[in-house]
Amino acid sequence: MSNIFSAVCTCTRDAEVRYLPSGGAVLNVNLANNQGFGDKQRTMFIRVAVFGKRAEGNLKDYLIKGQQVFVSGELSINEYQAGDGTTKQSMELNANVIDLVGKRGESAEPKQNKPAANQSQSAPDFDDDIPF
Repeated sequence: MSNIFSAVCTCTRDAEVRYLPSGGAVLNVNLANNQGFGDKQRTMFIRVAVFGKRAEGNLKDYLIKGQQVFVSGELSINEYQAGDGTTKQSMELNANVIDLVGKRGESAEPKQNKPAANQSQSAPDFDDDIPF
């Protein structure tokens, strides 16, 4: 029995493609997902792997730092010993679906077009013969 994890996350660094000794491709990307609000907010970091033909395509060119993505797949939690002797956990996702969401670095506020310094701020010259 498998578990399915789905979330909208942000790439924390550019994706990398590596090749297994068998010749198969693996695309790896690290993602971050914020949970909670205010003082209770936590960031969850997830290592994502995409295998096969999808890993060989152009997807790595779009999975760059700051890009938001929707990801879904099978989640596993692995434990390891840190350098200071403590036991830590890492989340790894074998992705079945990975889709781009929005633009890279998209902010909540729309960008405003500012006129160039050499453009005049005066009203445009309208023709007085317009009948309406």
